[in-house]
Amino acid sequence: MTTEPVSRLILEMAVPTILSMLVSNIYNLVDAFFVGQIDTQATAALGVVFPFMALIQAVSFFFGHGSGNYISRQLGARKPGEATTMAVSGLFASMGLVTICSALFMIFARPVLMSIGSTATILPSAMPYFRFILLGAPFISGSFVLNNQMRLQGNASLAMIGILSGAVLNMLLDPVFIFGLGMGVAGAGLATCLSQAICFTIMLFMSFKSGGVGIHPKAFRLDGYIMKEIAAGGLPSLFRQGLMAVSAMCLNVCASRYGDSAVAAFSVVGRVMNFALAIIIGFGQGFQPMCGFNYGAKLYDRVRKGFRFGVIVGTSYCLAMAAFGLVFAPSIVKMFRADDLEVIRIGTQVLRWQCATFPLLAFVIMTNMYLQTTRQTVPAVIVAFARQGLFLLPAVLLGTWLFGLPGLTVAQSISDVCSLFLAIPLALHALSSMGR
Repeated sequence: MTTEPVSRLILEMAVPTILSMLVSNIYNLVDAFFVGQIDTQATAALGVVFPFMALIQAVSFFFGHGSGNYISRQLGARKPGEATTMAVSGLFASMGLVTICSALFMIFARPVLMSIGSTATILPSAMPYFRFILLGAPFISGSFVLNNQMRLQGNASLAMIGILSGAVLNMLLDPVFIFGLGMGVAGAGLATCLSQAICFTIMLFMSFKSGGVGIHPKAFRLDGYIMKEIAAGGLPSLFRQGLMAVSAMCLNVCASRYGDSAVAAFSVVGRVMNFALAIIIGFGQGFQPMCGFNYGAKLYDRVRKGFRFGVIVGTSYCLAMAAFGLVFAPSIVKMFRADDLEVIRIGTQVLRWQCATFPLLAFVIMTNMYLQTTRQTVPAVIVAFARQGLFLLPAVLLGTWLFGLPGLTVAQSISDVCSLFLAIPLALHALSSMGR
């Protein structure tokens, strides 16, 4: 981790992480594809439930990144005992909190869904899907935490195996439950629940392999020091993912004013863009273990080289994906709702606007990953807060109020531009002052 050429090391760490992210997002697209064969309301239901999925991910990434970054630094400092305690504490705390929240949401499922953008016509499809997701939420959380912990230990390949197994199973079960057993959109929820439970079991077993930090329950300790360290490394992820949930709720509520087709269109575009974004996020996460180890070893020049390499490669990828999306936007949206012209019309406009600013995201994401891993919590939180909260929420609310649906269509693009201008000075200051 401290001697291999930076570019090769990042690629070695990034490839399995990217594959894990891609596979995870592929089954989200597969869900949308199969559910899209039912009707527009079923497609919209996935978008309505997405904020809760983002909330699970926010809590899981808070504990997973917070504990994982600490584990990475302790392994670099040759303190495996501290790393083990953090691994167990981060996993159990995340699963416990998500279980409690899921139980509460199960009781109040109907009002929760109506408050986050469901309409009366979408609700019959959203309710059964939501309940199965709630049942699987603790396993989803556990899988996310273990994935991040293993990745930040340098065992990204093992983490990929666990994620891959769950995703493949999910894709196989989707058509069986949705069409074979006639469960409709509820079948997609059940497929996710079962596949995530199996994925978690596999990853728990994998955590003991290749010298990894295994999950030993006796090492559990949740005190002030543990929570402080988790918060220091995990708050940026909590803000980034948590605000994604809040923004998605606002987006659904605003889109619902323009009908079920608008909700479905934003749902489709959201999954497509998350798939495209998965690669650059996976690449940034491949940078993190290299960054954490070398920062802990005070090899600051290697950290700077890694950051520059990540920005160059990430921006090149984003340019290619943006060009593809701009050209083929109608065909991409049509794959998910071929018989609803309004979904295709709205979705094409939204997708093209988001593709126009997609190349800006590589620098923003790499900045956030660097600041988070080096324990610069405040600037990392600011960058994480910007794209999904500081800029996006006002853009969504003001854009809809002033311009209606066209304002909602360009909201994410406006946020991306503003986020870049915020990230540039923070990144330059942090990189120039490192090691002083």
